[in-house]
Amino acid sequence: MPDLFSDASAADAVSLSEYAERAYLEYALSVVKGRALPDVCDGQKPVQRRILYSMERMGLAFTTAGGPKAVKSARVVGDVLGKFHPHGDTAAYDAMVRMAQDFAQRYPLIDGQGNFGSRDGDGAAAMRYTEARLAPITRLLLDEIDEGTVDFIPNYDGSTEEPRLLPARLPFVLLNGASGIAVGLATEVPSHNLREVAAAAVALIRNDKLTNDEFAQLIPGPDYPGGAQIISSTDDIRAAYATGRGSLKVRARWKIEDLARGQWMLVVTELPPGTSTQKVLEEIEELTNPKVKAGKKTLSTEQQQLRASVLGVLDAVRDESSKDALVRLVFEPKTRTVEQAELITLLLAHTSLESSAPINLTMVGADGRPTQKSLRQMLAEWVGFRMGTVQRRTQFRLTKVLDRIHILEGRQLVLLNIDEVIAIIRGADEPKAALIARFALSDRQADDILDIRLRQLARLEAIRIEQELAALRGDQGKLEDILGNPASLKRTVIKEIEADAKQHGDERRTLILADKRAVAEVKVVDEPVTVVVSQKGWVRALKGHEVDTATLAFKAGDMLNNTFACRSVDALLVFGSSGRVYSCAVSQLPSGRGDGVPITTMIDLESGTQPAHYFAGVAAQTLLLAGSGGYGLLATVGDLLSRQKGGKAFLALEVGETPLAPSPAQGAAQVACLSASGRLLVFPLDELKLQPKGGRGLTLMDLDAKDALSGCIAFGAALRVLGVSRAGRAKDEPLKGAALLAHVGKRARKGKALDLGMRAQKLVAA
Repeated sequence: MPDLFSDASAADAVSLSEYAERAYLEYALSVVKGRALPDVCDGQKPVQRRILYSMERMGLAFTTAGGPKAVKSARVVGDVLGKFHPHGDTAAYDAMVRMAQDFAQRYPLIDGQGNFGSRDGDGAAAMRYTEARLAPITRLLLDEIDEGTVDFIPNYDGSTEEPRLLPARLPFVLLNGASGIAVGLATEVPSHNLREVAAAAVALIRNDKLTNDEFAQLIPGPDYPGGAQIISSTDDIRAAYATGRGSLKVRARWKIEDLARGQWMLVVTELPPGTSTQKVLEEIEELTNPKVKAGKKTLSTEQQQLRASVLGVLDAVRDESSKDALVRLVFEPKTRTVEQAELITLLLAHTSLESSAPINLTMVGADGRPTQKSLRQMLAEWVGFRMGTVQRRTQFRLTKVLDRIHILEGRQLVLLNIDEVIAIIRGADEPKAALIARFALSDRQADDILDIRLRQLARLEAIRIEQELAALRGDQGKLEDILGNPASLKRTVIKEIEADAKQHGDERRTLILADKRAVAEVKVVDEPVTVVVSQKGWVRALKGHEVDTATLAFKAGDMLNNTFACRSVDALLVFGSSGRVYSCAVSQLPSGRGDGVPITTMIDLESGTQPAHYFAGVAAQTLLLAGSGGYGLLATVGDLLSRQKGGKAFLALEVGETPLAPSPAQGAAQVACLSASGRLLVFPLDELKLQPKGGRGLTLMDLDAKDALSGCIAFGAALRVLGVSRAGRAKDEPLKGAALLAHVGKRARKGKALDLGMRAQKLVAA
């Protein structure tokens, strides 16, 4: 067997990991620059650029008033694949379809005929059925392509050439936006209004030190193809544009149509980007006819309440969209007495009628590198590209003008010496060399004279040459002025941008009006209830406060932990052994005389954590929270609430410490701290402070190294101490007056040992 790793190949050998890393990096860069990300200069991805260029070469560009005749999409796709894009036909056709969809692009680049899909997610017809041609606005991308404006590179097999970029006369990366996912990078550029972008580009050319406020006024925000309303604040929009990343809140637009006898209906006419009527209808179906979640036997209380809320205000919904009304989603209220704001808020809060639209301004920059840019950087780079493009175009045109002037000057010389020229041509063996020698002509001029037709030697032709020369010399002066004078170059670019904006610009579709996000709270009847918690963590809520705990039944091996008299609109708090606090609405607890449900089905306990304590009460209630390490703080129930089932980290505990039971502090004046060694410290409640965000808290009691805090409560004037006597009997001793006063001191002191003839275990407010 030959040695595969000979000395000759060993010098070039690389490790497998090194080779894999290099190969993957090359693949990633290929995907980023060759497929997924648009270029800031012309706003196109490679496949889009190739489709447009191929269609232009096929004669499908708008060069006449009526435009070219559309051809089968399959013919375009075949040409693109054969010459420029050696990939599957699906990739090319999908890109072509997107460029023809007026709901996907603000300014469609392809005029599609046939079924090119819908915003409801319907796919386009097969490419053998649809036809396409370039839209009029594509002239802004392609008109100057043969005027030396951009570089051409060999195609994949070297048989022809393709443009590296298109000479975009406007920043299409902003006009139509882009969306794509590469390896480790993604982009989500929203579309913008042509007139606004053009005005901002002109302002930036005139003053490159334009302030951010002035720039933001020119481009106030995205302009989506489907309209809708941006409800994010101006500051949020500007922050997203400044960093190149953010998220905007977008809301549907609607109108109220009045019917006979006081009836009315809500009609949605514009939807946020990425939202379809079909999607909204599916969400309404899920709300009104919810499915049991995986692993559950019945609908959750939340699902039932939400279903009742929707059915209480909504009678019917239907899609009346058509060619005349691209979006018309009709919602009929249950009765005419339903509050319009209530129905609207409910729909916005629970469907995609209000959603988020991401912004991620990542693209291939003018330097060829994929980068996340600010909006201002994007426009500034395009302006630099456009200035360079116009310079190249001007130089190209100047070269052609000078060449034409050179030819006409030679013809003019011929007409002045026509007889001699004819004689030289008739008599000379080498007429070209003789003409060059006699009249000091160039090769180009001599060839032109020899190729000239006799009818071009007429007297009238001399007048035409003089007129054309005068016009060309005027053009020469203008072109040289543009190349030699930066101010003239700027004026030319500005004039062209303004002319294109006037021809292709339109009114803004998306309304920008800041508003609060819709939050629909499920209506809960405010009534007294008693929350019952068992030792094993089963919870339920019984109506009323007159609950006889002796009659409560529990599962075998379980028993009562605690009861809380509260109201149905309050919250139940679960204090985890790690100091994390979980919450759920009392209204979501099961009612009736059953065993209830495990609290773990209503919250997501942190791994390794167990429920330690419970409390149910109103959000304004103040609680004293403490840990066995001797630290504590004050917080309200509202501070402890969280919308997440995973709760929130609140009480900071050291390793080995445990949380103590929360103690209501409303109306209390003092704090009593009991150590495991039997010491008691009483101090004023006002020595503690509210800490809404939680934390370690303040030192409550000075503890020895092996001691711990076993009890901590807030109380009024008297206190009871529960414990076990020396004989092993339960003992309950009141502590008030002088006996209580003996333990009063400052916060963070050691306190004084209790002398009640028992081992103290628990403190209770008397």
